Order: sequence, then structure tokens, then C-alpha cells
Amino acid sequence: MTNNYSDTLFEEMKLLAKFPTKSYLEGIKVHNEAGPSVISAAKSLFEKGLITRDDGGYLTDSGIEIADHLHRVLAPLS
Repeated sequence: MTNNYSDTLFEEMKLLAKFPTKSYLEGIKVHNEAGPSVISAAKSLFEKGLITRDDGGYLTDSGIEIADHLHRVLAPLS
């Protein structure tokens, strides 16, 4: 079975991977000088309830869980 994953999904994953996982009291800020795909990914993650603001902020409880899974997948591939 082949899935066609969108570029947007990969942008969201790349942005989620940038959130600190050692401390969930740290967040990130997506500046308006960022590329359109990064800004769009942040807005999408916010709409999905994974981050607290549409320009970054902090991971929500769901975001923490998803980011943890993402890091577990990426670690052996790095």
C-alpha cells in the first residue's frame, strides 16, 4: 500500500521536530520572516490542537505525545 503524503505534512513534521522535548516549558516562535511553508505548517499544527499559538508557542498535551512519537521514529533514522 502506497500513501501519498503531502509536502505540508512533512513541513508540519519538521516543525514539530524543532520543539524542545527535554522541557515542555520551552517553546518556539515562528517569525513572519519565515518561509510560507513554515508559517502554514505552524497554523495547521495550531488548528489541529498540537501547539498553543498559530505562530508556535508551546506543545499542547496532544502535541507532546505526537512530538514524542515523532522523535522516536526520527532517532534511528538520523
